[in-house]
Amino acid sequence: MDSKNELVSSLTIELKRGTLVLLVLSQLSTYEYGYSLVQKLEKKNAPIEAGTLYPLLRRLEKQKLLISKWDTSESRPRKFYTLSEEGKVVYTQLKTEWRAMSTLMEELLKEDENNETD
Repeated sequence: MDSKNELVSSLTIELKRGTLVLLVLSQLSTYEYGYSLVQKLEKKNAPIEAGTLYPLLRRLEKQKLLISKWDTSESRPRKFYTLSEEGKVVYTQLKTEWRAMSTLMEELLKEDENNETD
């Protein structure tokens, strides 16, 4: 891989990293455990590595955006996560910010594309 492709790959990873919190919060309106969330996101073409997800879930819980509960009814205990009340508020605010940034980026990119055709 040449250095330009490596740079694009690295920058793409940075872009995706910036959206992970919103991505995860968007899927936790109901209780999910880590592996089910990995599978759910993979099916939606938004894959996330378990090694990235689990620390993020713990951090969001520590920030009081998520609440968790253990299910020990099966042979393997699982920790389920969902949005806390504070998490719902923060998620709503992040959606608003995301939409504003997305709109701005679309406008800027269209403007740039129009300049290319002039």
